[in-house]
Parts: sequence; C-alpha cells; structure tokens
Amino acid sequence: MDDGPACGAGKSRAFALRVVKSCQYLRTRKSEYVLSKQLLRSGTAIGALVREAEYAESRADFIHKMHMALKEANETDYWIDLLSEAGYFGPDAGLSMRADCQELLRILIAIIKTAKSQR
Repeated sequence: MDDGPACGAGKSRAFALRVVKSCQYLRTRKSEYVLSKQLLRSGTAIGALVREAEYAESRADFIHKMHMALKEANETDYWIDLLSEAGYFGPDAGLSMRADCQELLRILIAIIKTAKSQR
C-alpha cells in the first residue's frame, strides 16, 4: 500500500547509509562496539520498515509498519543522543545526525496521521 513519494523511502535510505558509515567510524576510530551496534540495528531498520510498508497488505498493515519505523527512529534518536553526550560524536556530527533523525520522525508521524485519516 504505497502512499506515494512522500513516504520517506529516499530519506530513510540515505539516513541508513549515514548510520552505517557512522558506525564504521565508531568502530575503527573510536573502538566503540556496543552502542554502535544498537545504533546500526535501529538506524537501518527505519528504512527497511518503510520499504516493507510500500508493499503492505492493507492500510492497517501499512500504518503498523510505519509505527514500527517510528519506534525505531525514536530509538535511533536515543542512541545518537547517548553517543553524542558520551563524546563519541563531535558536537557538529551529533547535532547533524539528530537533526536528520528528527526530520525522519516528523515525516513518519505525518505519514501515519495521513494514513489514519484516510481510513
């Protein structure tokens, strides 16, 4: 059940790539393995769930998958915040990643609200 180009597929994929590169940096340059694994899992799950929602079996399934993506985005925001406060990300990198993640949160919320209003 595709909700058109506004579904955030491109942004969530670009964000996932950024997360992958950030986790590579954390592992190779900062020797951080535990939190980066959490960030990698949740940060890449957003795009995977959005992609899955594009072929949802029903509007309810679409909304459910988008809700799951929203939860993963919220968790990702938490890991970015924690890694930033712990000093693993520089201030600019942490702020930039959080801004991207929060943009995804806003997009997902808007998609869910629109999908629910079209029931």
